[in-house]
Amino acid sequence: MKLAEELPITSDVFIRVAVDAPLHRFFDYRAPTALPAGTLVVVPLGRRRMVGVVIASGMPAEVDAARIRPIEQVLTDRPALAPSLMDLAAFCARYYHHPLGEILAAALPPRLRDAKPYRPATSYLTLTAAGRAALDRLPARAHARRRVLEWLAQRAGATREELRAALPTAPALVPQLEQLGWLARSAKQTPAAVADLPGPTLTPEQADAVRVLEAGLGRFTVYLLHGVTGSGKTEVYLRLLQRVLSQGRQGLVLVPEIALTPQFEAGMRARFPGRRVVSLHSALSEGARAENWLAAASADIVLGTRSAVFTPMPGLGLIVVDEEHDASFKQQEGLRYSARDLAVVRARQAGIPVVLGSATPSLESWQQAERGRYQRLSLRQRAVSGSLPPRARLLDLRREACADGLTATVREALQENFRAGRQSLVFINRRGYAPVLYCPACGFVLPCHRCTARLVWHRSSGRLKCHHCGHQEAVPAACPQCGQPELLPLGQGTQRVEEALASLMPRARIRRIDRDTMAGRAWARFGEAMRAGEIDVLVGTQMLAKGHDFPGLSLVVILDADGALYSPDFRAEERLFAQLLQVAGRAGRHGEAGEVLLQTAFPQHPLYAEWLAGDYAAFARRQLAERERLGLPPFVHQAVLRAEAPRMESALQFLARAASLVPRPQGVDMFAPAPAAMRKLAGLERAQLLVQASDRAALHRFLDAWRPVLETLRPQAARWHLEVDPLFS
Repeated sequence: MKLAEELPITSDVFIRVAVDAPLHRFFDYRAPTALPAGTLVVVPLGRRRMVGVVIASGMPAEVDAARIRPIEQVLTDRPALAPSLMDLAAFCARYYHHPLGEILAAALPPRLRDAKPYRPATSYLTLTAAGRAALDRLPARAHARRRVLEWLAQRAGATREELRAALPTAPALVPQLEQLGWLARSAKQTPAAVADLPGPTLTPEQADAVRVLEAGLGRFTVYLLHGVTGSGKTEVYLRLLQRVLSQGRQGLVLVPEIALTPQFEAGMRARFPGRRVVSLHSALSEGARAENWLAAASADIVLGTRSAVFTPMPGLGLIVVDEEHDASFKQQEGLRYSARDLAVVRARQAGIPVVLGSATPSLESWQQAERGRYQRLSLRQRAVSGSLPPRARLLDLRREACADGLTATVREALQENFRAGRQSLVFINRRGYAPVLYCPACGFVLPCHRCTARLVWHRSSGRLKCHHCGHQEAVPAACPQCGQPELLPLGQGTQRVEEALASLMPRARIRRIDRDTMAGRAWARFGEAMRAGEIDVLVGTQMLAKGHDFPGLSLVVILDADGALYSPDFRAEERLFAQLLQVAGRAGRHGEAGEVLLQTAFPQHPLYAEWLAGDYAAFARRQLAERERLGLPPFVHQAVLRAEAPRMESALQFLARAASLVPRPQGVDMFAPAPAAMRKLAGLERAQLLVQASDRAALHRFLDAWRPVLETLRPQAARWHLEVDPLFS
């Protein structure tokens, strides 16, 4: 059959197809022959042509056979979805009460869910014999060329995307290296001798963890690897991956953020130079995502963010979820799934182990370990010989005055660290120059007219920006309320702290790291500059809090952490503790102990005492006892029905009507409809209806009955979605 060949319309075989539509149903079509489940086909749906996935073949038609239309194409230019992915998608549909067609579409890269023919454009760069000879005689000053040739010399071939991920400036050299005859292109990789490199000597704790994990290969077990920052969790992952690869199996590694992939990928490529490592995340071009997704079936290791949990890997032998506590593993739009939880489900379906790693595990995972459902392994000591935990202390803002948001103790510590030639990090989880501009005459604060939020002043661009909906506007010449001609900044953001530090230390090389500065390939370049000692002081947000290893960083300063202590969100303290422990762990990872200074107006809070002691277990005990007393997750299971409308009244009316549709069984609690914590977002008023039960099965039985009836409602003024296991209110 030719690529995307058109089919004859006469056939007596009926197939059932799931399409990318918000419908909990399938559609029947005619096909010339039975097609395996997972086959991708092009089908007509109304006036549209859509890519669908075959669910079943050969069943009797559910409607009049004469009305059933034929499929248009079988997409033979791309593989069928494997049974393992079909099973995972089916679980998603049941658990998250989401249409299977949308789930299957989300599992595919955008290019592969397009009906247009797919023609892979991948070519592999390989080092020629002339290139190997040139490598031996390159002059010492040819650093850039040498790095490219040495990198390719360790591989059987690499795509331009892979080369760019490892060496961001390298693609610019490719044309001249090809012209010199040192590089060549081929349509596929040439086989390479596999020679995995040995790792460092393991600590006794690491060796014990590796021994337990290797003994568990080949069967389903969930391991919770709880290791303090710098304890060498990554080395444990690498040892376990090495054993899995030696057995001819594949490894899947999930990380919470794109920013963590360059460091992980570089480490894996250096450790496994003859292996195929494929990365998958949304920062790749559509073409690269499609090619890497297809290449994953034969790759040794797949490294990716949450959507990589749907990657086709027929030989999967291990799943690792690093920083398993991170909220980024929960998708917040469309199919609202947890990649961490789906990793556990996929491991169970495949009969393989899954390792959840974190210095601050989620309370859900910790409780599972307490119940004996997960096996907990602990790494209590740092892996680098002689490396000590950082010395942490609190600076009481009730007793120390601030200038530009910095106490005198902080200013002196930063200056001393700079004079000693060491690197510092100033952490403030707020980008922009100031959180608000206010009028000193009447107290008016400039709001976002589309959200229940204030506009943040970005002084570098001279704009006011909403960090929730993206709205921007110019700074007004006078107060819109009273006409006062001068508006003043209140509070600090990364830009204002950067400005204060530049004034304090004019000779220091200061680098700001936040969403405004980290576009494109900036992450890889930043990491290289940091490790090369070309940066003296970092100012950054939570993007810097986890996973990064900066050998020269010895001082961490934490600003404005108190707000989370009194947040109405019951998970705020959990997120704050994780953030503090993670960012503190960036200090002193190599050699002498680092120092961490935290400015707070509430030094007596128990969370800070637990953080100073580095005692996650004590924090978890306190938090879990409080949640059990209040009836909160993980002791109950929740779902939330959210509604959005131009007017709050419409959203609340829809939810009130939804609440009355089916009787509520005993053991399932439904709370009254209420405005969301952020009442307005992007111009729409938001409300929600919370449902919870102590028994997960009882909750899902209720949702199974409720969701089909909800779909019979046709609200004209509101749109809605149902979310299971919500993280945010």
